[in-house]
Amino acid sequence: MKLSILTATYNRGKYLPKLYESIKKNLKQNLNCEWIIVDDGSNDDTKMYVKNFIDENVIPIIYYYQKNNGKMSAINEAVKLATGNLIVDCDSDDYFVPDAFEKIEKNASKLLTDESLYGMAFLKKENDGRISGKKFKYQEQITTMFDLYFKELEDGEKAIAFFKDRRKNYSYELEGEEKFITEARMYHKMDLNYRIKCYNEPVMICEYQKDGYSKNIDQVFKKNPKGYLKYFEEILTMQDMVGVPFKKRLYVIKHYILFCVLNKTKTNLTSMKGVLNKILTVLLYVPGFIMTKKRFK
Repeated sequence: MKLSILTATYNRGKYLPKLYESIKKNLKQNLNCEWIIVDDGSNDDTKMYVKNFIDENVIPIIYYYQKNNGKMSAINEAVKLATGNLIVDCDSDDYFVPDAFEKIEKNASKLLTDESLYGMAFLKKENDGRISGKKFKYQEQITTMFDLYFKELEDGEKAIAFFKDRRKNYSYELEGEEKFITEARMYHKMDLNYRIKCYNEPVMICEYQKDGYSKNIDQVFKKNPKGYLKYFEEILTMQDMVGVPFKKRLYVIKHYILFCVLNKTKTNLTSMKGVLNKILTVLLYVPGFIMTKKRFK
């Protein structure tokens, strides 16, 4: 079994040694691995750090440099280069817990031939030791990412180990010249054909940076409105939202309206599923328009 670790990085060279050391600590497990680093146009000392890692000759490392196209484009390139049975994205400022590979390999060995699954979801911890978000409802829960976050109200980041044969059929879809889209857009496409198995075991630790996406969400929305509009449109055209709590349904409708306003486009009720979704869109459009204009003036 082989694990492909994918890291997209942009001017985060100083964080890479911590991730590298965490990979080395995991090599005691009987699991081959490769590290694919896609440098998204960095102008810091990222290349120097990676050269030092390669010179150590501990694990196979592929370094790929591209002009600055954003994290999602970088991961798309990394997936093309991956040769492992398992594919795990790990941000440049995240790192693995010491027994991460053991947890991943132990569970994957029983599942790789299960064609109903596209991967395994594990927990992430924050730097203070707290679990990011909530634990899964139960160990080895089989579900979809949509159901987890929209029906069970899961939150926080999760680490996903994808099965290569399924993962390589999907990519992060970017609109026009935009550089970012939520990972959930791809997950929901995968949910249509497969399920994911969940484990209440942390395999990664995340450290949020001041310049990260999660702390600058309004700027992310403003720079990438087309992709986000497509994302919320797809939820409303693929899902009638049966089983989705009302507050989460409101979240989808409000954000759909927000991105219609940012894109200066009309709402599309014709392709929208669910009568309630259509009614809410009509009722909330004017207040949503006003709030969006105030928020992004």
